[in-house]
Amino acid sequence: MQNSHSQPSLALRHSQIRVADADIHVVEGGSATDQAILFLHGFPQNWLTFHKVMNLASKQAHVVALDLPGIGGSKVATPAGDKRIIADYVHGVVQALDLNNVTLVGHDVGGMVAFAYLTSYSNELNRVVIMDTVIPGIDPWSAVIQNPYIWHFRFHNIPDLPEKLVQGKQADYFAYFFDTISKHPETITKEMRQLYSQAYSDPTALSTAFNWYRAFEQDANYNTTFANSNAQIETPLLYLRGKNEGGDIEEYIRGFQKAGLKKVESGMISDSGHYSPEEQPDEVWKLLAKFVN
Repeated sequence: MQNSHSQPSLALRHSQIRVADADIHVVEGGSATDQAILFLHGFPQNWLTFHKVMNLASKQAHVVALDLPGIGGSKVATPAGDKRIIADYVHGVVQALDLNNVTLVGHDVGGMVAFAYLTSYSNELNRVVIMDTVIPGIDPWSAVIQNPYIWHFRFHNIPDLPEKLVQGKQADYFAYFFDTISKHPETITKEMRQLYSQAYSDPTALSTAFNWYRAFEQDANYNTTFANSNAQIETPLLYLRGKNEGGDIEEYIRGFQKAGLKKVESGMISDSGHYSPEEQPDEVWKLLAKFVN
């Protein structure tokens, strides 16, 4: 019998939404009258990162996910790396869908975008969830970027070279991350891996992804300035981390508090590495549901 989580749900609805110079691929499930949970993916994935969690959540919430501008079905004239610009596109989707009581959930680079959204539009958010990532310029950022195991931050930052080496080899390159930094790589199935490779098959998509990393210094400068501005954010934040990710979760919590976030909670996802929405979707949804409700 097939695992109920193995296939993207047919109940999810796909559409394209025009925001500025972008045509954003949006996926929705559940009732539009329920509170909204908006999911943002990271590297090297697309909206499908969250399809298992969305299937669970759609019984209780209006779930929305999108391909970040330039990835998969989201086409954009000038792909941006700056997380504030990406957050503006996401804000355009929120407005176009007329979403209310929004909880924003970001994984990996999507978590960085969620933080940028929080600094720009905190009064429009109910809650924010950031998963399995460090935020540029916010502790423990400086320690993380010195870690030799995080070599790809520097590699992706090099102009042009990553595109030349990875184009046409997306499947092998992405598999390295799926196999190395997850506790259960088998949960990211062969079918899913093919879909992720397809989402980055266009050279523009690959450049978009590497531009996320090339913008880290710019992101860090902005976030550091924000953290030093003594601005106070009342929007509740939940920081989630796979237990096998390593790192001290308390350092991340202190970093958010130092940056002016007043209401920070944390949660550890047991038996999971970096790709917790796919490795442990039930536990992720359990933690999200508790926070949202």
